[in-house]
Amino acid sequence: MSKTIRVHSWNVNGLRACAKKGFLDWLQADGGDIVGLQEIRTLHSQLPAEVAAPEGWHVHLQPAERKGYSGVGLYARLPIDEVQTSLVGTDGDPAVDVEAHDAEGRLQIATFGAMTIVNGYFPNGSGRNRDHSRVPFKLDFYRRLFDKLQPAFARGERILVMGDWNTAPAAVDLARPKANEKTSGFLPVERAEVARWLDHGWTDTFRHLHPEAEGAYTWWSQRFGVREKNVGWRIDLALASPGLMPFVRGAAVHQDVMGSDHCPISVDLDAAVLRP
Repeated sequence: MSKTIRVHSWNVNGLRACAKKGFLDWLQADGGDIVGLQEIRTLHSQLPAEVAAPEGWHVHLQPAERKGYSGVGLYARLPIDEVQTSLVGTDGDPAVDVEAHDAEGRLQIATFGAMTIVNGYFPNGSGRNRDHSRVPFKLDFYRRLFDKLQPAFARGERILVMGDWNTAPAAVDLARPKANEKTSGFLPVERAEVARWLDHGWTDTFRHLHPEAEGAYTWWSQRFGVREKNVGWRIDLALASPGLMPFVRGAAVHQDVMGSDHCPISVDLDAAVLRP
C-alpha cells in the first residue's frame, strides 16, 4: 500500500446516468482508495455488472425505499469491515419520524481498520413547492448523526464525515451569498447547525488546508452557462474528528471532473490511519 490513501466523496446525481458519462473510467484512473457516492438513485440489481462489481473494488450500496430517489454507495479498494446504515435509536426531534431518514437511504457508517468513514447524503431543506418545509427534517438528520457519532468522537476515534451536506458553511462558500440568504442551503439555521459541528471540534478539512480559497465550489445549477461561469456552492464537505486530523495530508475539490451537477472532493490520509 502507498504511504497515503485517498478518500473521495461525490454526489453523482444518479449512478446509472453518471456511469454513461465516464464514471468507471474516473473510478479506475482517479478514484483513489475509497469513494463515497450520494444520490445514486438506483438499486444494485439495476446496475450493469461492470458498475455493480467493478474489478478490484468492494461495493456496498444503500438505496432508498422509493425507487429512483436518494441513496448512497461505497466503493473501496480496501476491505470494508462493517457498515451501519440506521439512525433509529438516536435522540432527536420527536416530531420527526426517524425511520423516514433510514427509508431514504442517506447514511453509511463504514469501518476500515481503525478508521471510520461516514458517507452521508444530508437532506435538502426545500419542499416540493420550493418552500422550507423540509428544514426540520434536515436539521433532525444533522443532530441525530452528530449524537450517534458523539461517543466515538469522545473516545478520540478516527472519523471522517463526508458527503453532500446540502449547506454552504459561510459566505465564501457560494458565489452569491446575499441573493441566497433566504434559500435553503444558506439559511442561518442551517449554517448554525454546521457551525455547531465545527465549534464542537470537527474540522472542515478543505477549509482548514485552504483558508483563503475562493470559488472552490462543488455544485452548480444545471441552468445553461452556470458551471462555466463558476456560479456555484461548496456544499460537499469532509469533516474530520480530532482523532483523524493528525493523519490528514491533503484536501481538494476536483472541478474538472464532469458527469454530475456536483464534482468530487477528496481527502488524503496517511495510511497509518488504518492501523490501531
